Amino acid sequence: MSQTVVDHRRALHQIPELDNQLPETVAYTRSVLEPLGCTLSSPIPGSVCAFFDAGKAETVAFRADMDALPVMECTGLPYASTHPGKMHACGHDGHTAMALALAEYVSAHLEKLPRNVLFLFQPAEETTGGAKGLCESGILEAHHVTQVFGLHLWPNLPAGKVFTRPGPLMARANEVTVTVTGKSVHLSRASQGLDAMTAGVEYLRRAYAMVDTLPPEEPRAFLFGKMTSGTVRNAVSGKTVLEGSLRTYREETYHFCKQQLESIGQEITAETGCGVKVCLNEGYPAVWNHEGLYETVCTALGQDAPSLLEAPALAAEDFSFYQKAVPGVFFFLGAGDTPELHAPDFCFDDEAVLPQGVEFLKKLLFMA
Repeated sequence: MSQTVVDHRRALHQIPELDNQLPETVAYTRSVLEPLGCTLSSPIPGSVCAFFDAGKAETVAFRADMDALPVMECTGLPYASTHPGKMHACGHDGHTAMALALAEYVSAHLEKLPRNVLFLFQPAEETTGGAKGLCESGILEAHHVTQVFGLHLWPNLPAGKVFTRPGPLMARANEVTVTVTGKSVHLSRASQGLDAMTAGVEYLRRAYAMVDTLPPEEPRAFLFGKMTSGTVRNAVSGKTVLEGSLRTYREETYHFCKQQLESIGQEITAETGCGVKVCLNEGYPAVWNHEGLYETVCTALGQDAPSLLEAPALAAEDFSFYQKAVPGVFFFLGAGDTPELHAPDFCFDDEAVLPQGVEFLKKLLFMA
């Protein structure tokens, strides 16, 4: 099985595809699953769900994301991407490979398992949140799923070692766009204009100050990474657009920040006369590990339990949608000393890492 998971990963690494347009990836995944005696379905475009019926009342689900990134690979690997401008730079090829290897194991040991098993091979983790679509399809309810697990490769953690934590693991991510509309006039008549640039700068200053008022023990990140304003150097700016991202964990913190960002816009409008429109996209909820299921995992696995991750990550993940539906725990699988995720040179020692991930997932199958 160790070589099998590596073979799967290297085959998938060569055919990266984006969003929910995954014809080659889906074909490969189905080709592995079809001989295994499971029931296959595709509840949403670009997905493959595999149900192994052990005749039990409850089902455990395992999630794997299949989409890649619009990145030009520069690893020099002999099994590098054959699709220019696309790359598995976030380890999803490894996630899918581990799930396929686990499915092969489940097929051979189904009669020994305490639960049915459902594999969720999903699209669009990097874009629109394929997890949400699968949850809305009713697939979890149809198969009586009572718990869900996922495993994500993670750089700069010891290779092959599994980490997690109860409660917050990854952040809620919301894109923030602030549009300030003023009135552009020549600088010689500046008093007759409405300076959208100055208003935008003041908005940024107050927004940052607001986030700094949150308690230091409340993890969050907020940054405007892009600001565009004006047309020429000698005219008052008539429009400013700020683009940023807000990362939080608790729903209360998100709603507080959202309300405050909108209030700051109203203040700036009242003070400057400029129009201020504040938009936060829906984003992904925070990955919040179910405390009870986390304890069950640690107790059942004993000395093989995952190591405790001391602090949550500020990255985001759509696995959170499954956790909104049923108890779930998400894990990090150490990839060792590697380039960062999403980097064009991201790679890892798949022979050392992936078999360890499969062995960990196998243990989750047998929890009482």
